[in-house]
Amino acid sequence: MPSTSPNKPYRVGRSRTGLGLFATKPIKKGTKIIRYFGPILDSKKKDEDAIENKYLFELTNRWTIDGSVRKNVARYINHACKPNAESDVRPRKRKVFIRAIKNIEPGDEINYDYGTDYFKAYLKPIGCKCDACEKKRKKQRAEARVERLRLKEKAERKAQRKAEKLAKEKAEARAKAKKTLAKTAAKIPAKANGKLNGTHLNGHSYVKAAGKTVIAPKRGSARALHA
Repeated sequence: MPSTSPNKPYRVGRSRTGLGLFATKPIKKGTKIIRYFGPILDSKKKDEDAIENKYLFELTNRWTIDGSVRKNVARYINHACKPNAESDVRPRKRKVFIRAIKNIEPGDEINYDYGTDYFKAYLKPIGCKCDACEKKRKKQRAEARVERLRLKEKAERKAQRKAEKLAKEKAEARAKAKKTLAKTAAKIPAKANGKLNGTHLNGHSYVKAAGKTVIAPKRGSARALHA
């Protein structure tokens, strides 16, 4: 990890994305914190225009600062969508300074907005990890959990209503079948085997003996047999 002078109001330290620059002293709004520097590249020179790294800071269409040199401690300042500093670009002098746009307290990470082009090229594909975006994602995850819980409870209520409706329909069907069976059973004794009030329609009486039905002969039939 690169060292910084104890007289400077910042230090290089570990951050969410790797290394970052952190305040060691209170930094007031408007204070020039650090200069972003490195070799000046000329886009008109093919060999310099071919240089590619994520620390290039474009001053104009022609001039670009190659901030990848180790001594450029400002290169450790990370991007933030809601930063506490900004880049103060001075194209004519070919210089860039990082200036505080808020009061920065000791321990706070110093950050600035890298711009739309850098964001699209380097940050969007992997997802921005600044505090603002992390809070936004955390909020979205919480909202998603609430929505999943709401949908789950809705599905459970729907399933419960469906089960109650099905149970009610089954109970009604059983009651209807029982009622129909009772009506059918009530009609069977009056019609079965031609019986009517304990007497066969052909005139024979019937009695139960030893669990069996015995048909008695008609009156007078016995006498006719003995005559």
